[in-house]
Parts: sequence; structure tokens; C-alpha cells
Amino acid sequence: MATMTEPVVQHYSAYKPKPFTREQREDTTILFGGLTWKHERLIQGVLHNMKYKAQPLPNVARPDLDSGKELIDVGACCPTIFTTGNLVNFLKSEVALHGKEEVNKKFIFLTAGACGPCRFGQYHESYTMALDGLGLRDFRLFLLAQDQLDQGASGGGGLEINLPLSMGLVWAILCADVLTDLEYMTRPYEVTPGQTDKVLQESIEYLYEVYRNRPVKENKWAMLAWHLSTNYFTSALRKVRKMWDAIEVDRLQVKPKVKITGEFWLQTHEGDGNYNIKRWLEQEGSETIPPPIAVWLHYLLHPAIRKLEKRQTMKRGAKLKLAVLQVLERVYNGTYNRFRKALGNLPNALPDQIELKNLAEPFYHFELRGGEGHLLIGKALHTYHHKKAHMICELTPYSCMPNTMSVGSMANVLGKYPDLLYAPIEIKGDAEVHALSRCQMILTEAKKRSQRDFEEVIEKTGLTIEAIRQYEAKHPEVCRATYRIPHLGYAGTAANYVAHLAQSGRIGRA
Repeated sequence: MATMTEPVVQHYSAYKPKPFTREQREDTTILFGGLTWKHERLIQGVLHNMKYKAQPLPNVARPDLDSGKELIDVGACCPTIFTTGNLVNFLKSEVALHGKEEVNKKFIFLTAGACGPCRFGQYHESYTMALDGLGLRDFRLFLLAQDQLDQGASGGGGLEINLPLSMGLVWAILCADVLTDLEYMTRPYEVTPGQTDKVLQESIEYLYEVYRNRPVKENKWAMLAWHLSTNYFTSALRKVRKMWDAIEVDRLQVKPKVKITGEFWLQTHEGDGNYNIKRWLEQEGSETIPPPIAVWLHYLLHPAIRKLEKRQTMKRGAKLKLAVLQVLERVYNGTYNRFRKALGNLPNALPDQIELKNLAEPFYHFELRGGEGHLLIGKALHTYHHKKAHMICELTPYSCMPNTMSVGSMANVLGKYPDLLYAPIEIKGDAEVHALSRCQMILTEAKKRSQRDFEEVIEKTGLTIEAIRQYEAKHPEVCRATYRIPHLGYAGTAANYVAHLAQSGRIGRA
């Protein structure tokens, strides 16, 4: 007679990575991703400099969305699905070549961690769910806290997140940011198609070697002092600027400027994850202003600063902490400006966080955190008031709570500033035609505004296109990518270019 047996109950247990020891470091590759290829290549240089083997994941592609949907919660936002599918597809290909056991030994994955209402704080849970689905529960996943520069050794000592590593990573991000700014302000006006991308590739490879060969001090405080005082990185950026001297541009092309904002991953990404919208905007005849990662890192400092400033009374320790944070903020801004200066002050300056907070506060309180919080409102109004762009394009993930709140708040903003051109684009990953057509409708008005600005400045200055062309033929330096055009009250590059030539009296003396 058959006997009944009790079913085996498998209780849930939180994921805990197996140790990554110091002895395993030489044979183990750190996988990472989620940023642009430029940022990732310089980060790879820093990791190689610290004697880690490191490899960025392939750029996100449409098949990653399909793989992510198969393995994680269907209600997840599209950045979570894309990045999870990206890791999954890479590991699948490696398992097919080497087997699960070898993949578990050969790789670890390093990703950023966070907290708060944004699901960015739960990305790693989606990764572990996907690893379970692949039968790779033993694959090692480690979190890098985005607000801690010195976390020490973790998970067996093979990975040590210390000040030399963190300083290198932050400096690499800042370098990639200023170069990305230079890329996007140059490519729409290049005379020889493809030259900007070619010089950009050469620049990034040169900077990769700069970071890979970075001097490393034994003492972390000596390493900190070196980063704050050295000309090592600014000298490298000055050499990069000379590379960009070779690019000829035609700034008389009238193009609307489009400021990209939105959820962190979507606004940073360059590829299928956001419908490649930055390149698409360029193909539609626009100049895109990409969001620097540096703005987000700067934003992370401010909740702690504001919290301390709001205290009625502060003990000595709190006063010291506030002073340290304020000094850190000044050093951070100073470093970014040093990098900008090395590139001829061509990249855009970082917006003032207090100004962003004050601009957003009537519509979205800065203590409502999650995602980019009040930044989305603040950046839109900062761009509008300072005439930095003709149009705002905000990239919102499908089902993203913080971005849904900001889009709702923007309805109130538009009620007060009805001439602010604002295109909130919801990204699902597989609705490209709908999203881009929505953007195109608003872009049509931005093009009209850029043309009106140009015609206005031509009429005011009395200059003609023919006279400007004659001047350019005699003074080719104004047609170099590294020639700086100041902002003279117009959003468009062409309008500011004509106003600059007229203001300087250059053509009159030609």
C-alpha cells in the first residue's frame, strides 16, 4: 500500500552572494554596465588601474527587453527589465560556451544600490530573480552604494571599494560627462559626417590609457590630496581638446536645441533602451543637450546638507559634518569646472542645486524624494528661464511612480508658463512609433522658434549670410569645434553665433 509523503516546502531566503576572495581576483572578471560606452570605457580604465579584471556588458538592445520580461515581475519599469535582460543574455551566451559552474567562477556583477521609493533600490532583487530562473543562484552579485566613497572590503575581500577606487570612478564619470557635452554640441554641425564620432573614439581610448596608468598612492588620504591638486587629468583633457581642433563645423545651420531630462537610466542611455532618441533627434535636425551624470551625483549631496541646515540647534559633530559636506560640494564643483576649462569652457556648467530647488519648490517639494525628485521640474524651469534650449524632452519609464509625479506637476508648470515646450515621452521599450511621433509634433514648433530666433538676430545685427561666409573663409578658427560661442540670450547655436560675431565687431573689421 502506497504511503503519503509530506510535500517538501522550500522557504524563501534572501540572496546572499558567495565570497569573492582576494586570491580569486586575478581570474575573475567584474561585469558592470548601465551607463554610456564612454563612461564605461573610462570606468574600465580605473578598474584596470586597480588591478581588477573588468568588462562592461554589451550595450542594451531590444532582445534584452524580451528576455527581461520572461524572468522578472511584469510590473517592473522598463529600465529594470532592460538591464536585467541585458545581464541575462550575456550570462546565457557564456553558459552556452563554458557551462554554469565556470560562469559562476569566472564572473561577478557589480551594480549600484540605493533606497527610497524608486525601484532603482530593488534592481538587485530583479537580478536575483532572473538568476534563479537561469539556475545561476550561485552567481555573485555585489552592490556599490552610490552615496559612500569608502565601503572597505566586502564579500570575502576580493572587491574593495575604497577611496582610491571611488575617486577614480567619480573623476572618470566627470571626464566622460564633459566629453559627452562636447560630442553633442559638435556632431550636429560637423562639415565632414562621421568625423566627430571618429575623434570621440580616439579621445576616449586616449583617456582610457590615462586612467589605466593613473598613479596610485598607498595612503588613501594621499590619494585624495593627489586627485584634488594634480594637473594629470586636466593636462590630458587639454590634449583631447587639440584632437577636436581638427573638426570643422558650420554653425550657421539653424537647429532647435532639445534638453533631455527624465529618469536617470533612460536620460543617460544611448541605444535601444530609449529608442535611441538622442541620435534620432539629431537625425531630425536638432541639437541635443545630454544630462551629465555629474548633476545626479551633486544632487545626492544635498539631502544630507539640507537636513543638517534645518536643525534648530546643532552639536559640534553635526556642525563639523555640515562643514565637511559644504567643502566637498565646493571641491566637486571646482573639479568639474577645471575639467570644463581644460576643454576651453565648451561643456555646459553644472546648474546650481539651490536654484533648481527654489525653481521647483512651488510645484514639487524637494523633500519628495524618489527618482530625480524635484530635479525634473527644476531643470525644465532652469532651461526655460535661462533660454538654454527650445524644448524639454522628459523620458519617463512606463509605470515609474516618481516620474509620474513629476509629469503631473509639470501640468501646473505649463499652466503658469504656457510657452514652455515640454514633451513627456513614456518609454515602454516596444512602442517606438508612438513615442517618437509624439516628440516630433512638439519638435515641429521648436524648429519654428529656432528659425524665428535666427531671423531676429540677423535683422537686429544687419549681418548677411554672405558676409559671414566671407569672414569665415578669412578666419577659419571660428569654424573649429573648439571655438567657443558665448550664450547671448538665444537658445539656438546659430543665433548666438551671429550675435557673437556682430557683438565682437569682427566682421566690420574684416
